[in-house]
Amino acid sequence: MAQALDLLRDTEIERVLKSYEDPFLHAAGLDPAAFKIYLLNDPSVNSFAAGGQNIFIQTGMIMYVDTPNELKGVMAHETGHVAGGDLTRDTGAIAKASIPMLISMAAGLIAMVAGAGEAGMGIMMAGQQIAEGQFMAFSRTQEATADQRGMKYLTATHQSGRGMLHVFERFADEEAMSATQIDAFARDHPASRDRVLALQALVDASPYKDVKDSPEDLHEYKMIKAKLSGYLEDVPTVLNRYPVSDTSDVARYARAMAYFRKPDMKMALSEINSLIKDQPNNPYFYEVLGQIYVEMSRPALGIPSYQKAVDLLPDAPLIRIDLAAAQLATEDKHFTQAALDNLKVAMQQEDDNAFGWYQMAQAYSDMNNEPMANLSTAERFYSVGEYQEAGRFAALAQRNLSEGSPDWQRAVDIMTAAGPAAKKQREDQE
Repeated sequence: MAQALDLLRDTEIERVLKSYEDPFLHAAGLDPAAFKIYLLNDPSVNSFAAGGQNIFIQTGMIMYVDTPNELKGVMAHETGHVAGGDLTRDTGAIAKASIPMLISMAAGLIAMVAGAGEAGMGIMMAGQQIAEGQFMAFSRTQEATADQRGMKYLTATHQSGRGMLHVFERFADEEAMSATQIDAFARDHPASRDRVLALQALVDASPYKDVKDSPEDLHEYKMIKAKLSGYLEDVPTVLNRYPVSDTSDVARYARAMAYFRKPDMKMALSEINSLIKDQPNNPYFYEVLGQIYVEMSRPALGIPSYQKAVDLLPDAPLIRIDLAAAQLATEDKHFTQAALDNLKVAMQQEDDNAFGWYQMAQAYSDMNNEPMANLSTAERFYSVGEYQEAGRFAALAQRNLSEGSPDWQRAVDIMTAAGPAAKKQREDQE
């Protein structure tokens, strides 16, 4: 059956996951720049590698495991699959996936502004049919080999394998239960007792078996779990888990997100402002504050908060796009050039972000530059695989751009690539 992916984008969580993954990639001889990690909005406990050098982590997995070391164990295991080329020997169902299309359709966990007075939460359902059959059907042999590679990477980076062992011990218990009770990860990654014993031997042989997560790493992990809890779980559940009597920054973060969703903007502002007071250099708190104001249809008040976040984290394209979207949402022409400047920087870092191209088209349109608005729209359609529309808008742009200019050449390039791609899409649908 066809499946769809529901992606979340969030700079804070993505950076934590990348900090976990990059050391494994170096140990495996893989290029971190060519590797992608995707966060899926799915409460089931699962993760998988697919479509080449891509790892997908479901929110259920992050909420399920208790420590960074456990999640790192899972990620090291999935890196083992990628490094071993297991995917090329699998069913190939994911080969049809358009990863840039999926990632560009998600605007950010702390959402983008869609226009004046209208804002999204930053989770956009990709909703595209990407493959037939199940994502992964790994054999036990592949799993055991991925375990060995994962343990090798953990050892090479001076980390304990106990986290991986603990996760698979729990799923070995799942395997012993009825099929209806087994989580997705247990089904995709069969964890027999023999496998657990093999993992135990590998852990025992490591000189780093007793290395613990640092207090800083544990706190960072608790913060992203709190953020996900506040954003994804129902408000009573969040407030039960993080009661108002708990004044820790972890609890306040979760409640700020929950109140934001409720919506109870007064309480959301109170919680996030208390966090900013305690940690005035945390860019993610300013990001949340900016989004709260945008959700209140007061984007002008959100701009200083987003700007502070960008100042603290200038290489975060999602936050910079948030800032530009808020600037455009004010409908104040004084902000248009600044928004365009921010978008140009952001799109150099993430040129497959459809929402960023949408905002850039809006900025150019506000400046009465229709050729560049059309080119930006062509980029947007191209990034999501809508090749026929991409070619159409590229042609409109090309007619009115200066012949031989870089923008004119880019329009020609899109037209050249979009034509055959659109033809293939039509043939595949027939």
